[in-house]
Amino acid sequence: MPLPKLPAHMGAKVILEPHGDDPFTPVVTPVAPKPKASPAAAPAVAKGKAPASAAKKSAKSKVKTVAPTAPVTAKETLVPSTTTPTQTMATAVPQATPPVVLAPITKGKKKSRLPVSKRKLFVLDTNVLLHDSNSLFNFQEHDIFLPMIVLEELDHQKKGMSEVSRNARQVSRFLDALVSSGDADLKKGLDLDAIGNTEALGQLHFQTTALHSTLPIELPMGKADNIILNVVHALQDLYPKRQVILVSKDINIRLKARSLGLPAEDYLNDHVLDDSDLLYDGVMQLPENFWLKHGKDIESWQEAGVTYYRIKGPLCAGFMVNQFVYFEGEMPLYAQVKEVSGKNAVLATVRDYSHGKNNVWGITARNREQNFALNLLMNPDCDFVSLLGQAGTGKTLMALASALTQTLETKRYNEIIITRATVPVGDDIGFLPGTEEEKMMPWMGALEDNLEVLHLGISKHNSNLSAGPDNERNSTMEQIRSRIKVKSLSFMRGRTFLNKLLIIDEAQNLTPKQMKTLVTRAGPGTKIVCLGNIAQIDTPYLTEGSSGLTYVVDRFKGWPHAGHITLQRGERSRLADYANQAL
Repeated sequence: MPLPKLPAHMGAKVILEPHGDDPFTPVVTPVAPKPKASPAAAPAVAKGKAPASAAKKSAKSKVKTVAPTAPVTAKETLVPSTTTPTQTMATAVPQATPPVVLAPITKGKKKSRLPVSKRKLFVLDTNVLLHDSNSLFNFQEHDIFLPMIVLEELDHQKKGMSEVSRNARQVSRFLDALVSSGDADLKKGLDLDAIGNTEALGQLHFQTTALHSTLPIELPMGKADNIILNVVHALQDLYPKRQVILVSKDINIRLKARSLGLPAEDYLNDHVLDDSDLLYDGVMQLPENFWLKHGKDIESWQEAGVTYYRIKGPLCAGFMVNQFVYFEGEMPLYAQVKEVSGKNAVLATVRDYSHGKNNVWGITARNREQNFALNLLMNPDCDFVSLLGQAGTGKTLMALASALTQTLETKRYNEIIITRATVPVGDDIGFLPGTEEEKMMPWMGALEDNLEVLHLGISKHNSNLSAGPDNERNSTMEQIRSRIKVKSLSFMRGRTFLNKLLIIDEAQNLTPKQMKTLVTRAGPGTKIVCLGNIAQIDTPYLTEGSSGLTYVVDRFKGWPHAGHITLQRGERSRLADYANQAL
């Protein structure tokens, strides 16, 4: 941080430091006047101002140059503060001809703290900390205030194996580390970057005294939300020149705060999109003049039964690797983007899974998006696949069909693992009787339904099996079940899956942190398939923009080993299709 300019006179210096009960009160500290330099020794200095050339040089080099003075040592020390380390100016030593250079206060490119008056004061609700344990360090240069009732609620949530309990324990560890760091003083605030979070330049303040305020509307004070609202109102009265803002994932407390004239915001740090309609869908329809603009310098070749096209044009810059493109005109094209380089792209034709000879465990594609999805699911180079769609679009059926084909027929994987977010999110299965798989089976009704459909489908395409006795068909069903393992999210931490195909159903109910925990379980030879519908989120405080499924779709788009498709048409039945439209 560059040194401040020398003032016209050194009579007094205003230093912001905590003082008394108000940690934001400026203190005026008198400083002894600096000895004046003789006119002969400092001809370039007039009225305490450095020359223009020296000022420009100082701005570039982040050091301050002053003219030589008489043989008198001038030493200036900043008043130490409890919240900032003591900083001492270098001694100006007189020299014959070269000017004296003062050493900079800070080294490197460390960001400077904003003045207290320019920092916002965010009051955090408990649900923000339980939603994201790192939220303490995501407010950049602004300050955070934790009411005492928030610490009480954190203490009540710390027991258990759920994600909420883990976050509560992690937040408590962060708070303990901050309190234990250096010369921490709870009354004056704790530096949030004290434990290595360099981007958090604000301070953390605890409620150390009782805060009383008269709200415009009388609310029962026994409820935690109302206590937090009272704290926010009291802080506004205490610091009228600062922005005091409540941050909560609870819509109702935000509504109550705004009705009382208190600023309130949602915690948006983990939001991927503000509008789910902008989410990447993995498919692009080519315009009618596509071949006219991109077919002039086209190159084509065939390899392993696949036709490749190297095209050039303005539309190529907007392509994503593994995105599907289609053109339904005189020269129809259904292709997948393989390479993108500026205005050049390589397209590869896709396999037609709507034809019976290309069936996947007896299942064929019924529409364009299903065909694209099966191309991703059956591609050995695609390690991560995400499928979005409303009920009845065939997400689970296609994922299971491709998994069985690649496990029992091609032997690409040795086991299928299926899991899903139970709502409440993985919390209540411990009270159910039986083993882990038996505890999860009540949540896996869709698995049983789809296995029955797949068993009937493969029977129709295998005449020997359909003509055989029931015990042969039952043995095949047992063989299928033996390769499928149902696992709970609660026991996924620390595991590594080798040569497995992992299917995550109802992935829209996972947080980004939970999704990261699952995806990072993948070892060599493992494929992960995420299924979900972001319009059916059941997890509290999770939205379409902050869902873990939205998070991975946005983060994995364009990666050569990942693909995504949003399924558009329901294929369950005409009754289900009409119900989706009419109800």
